[in-house]
Amino acid sequence: MSKTMPPEYYQLLEEIQEVDFVLVELNLYLDTHNHDYDAIEQFNLNVQKSKQLKIAFEKKFGPLMNFGRSYSNYPWDLDDTPWPWQV
Repeated sequence: MSKTMPPEYYQLLEEIQEVDFVLVELNLYLDTHNHDYDAIEQFNLNVQKSKQLKIAFEKKFGPLMNFGRSYSNYPWDLDDTPWPWQV
C-alpha cells in the first residue's frame, strides 16, 4: 500500500482540514453567540468552501468517505487505496 501521492493530494487534504477546523471553531462559538451575524456568514462561506474543496479532491483523487457519503467513479473506486487517513 505504499502508493506515492502527488503533492497536490496533500495540499488539498491540508486545505480541507484547515477549513473544517474553522467550521468546528465557528460552530462552537455560535453555540454561545447565536445572534452573531458575521460569524454565521463566515460559517456559511466556509461550509461552501469545504464542499467545493471536497468535490475537487474527490474528482481528482477519489472518495474521502465511504458508506454512502461519497460517490464512486466507474469502475468502482471505493476500494482504492490509500484512503486519506492512511497517508
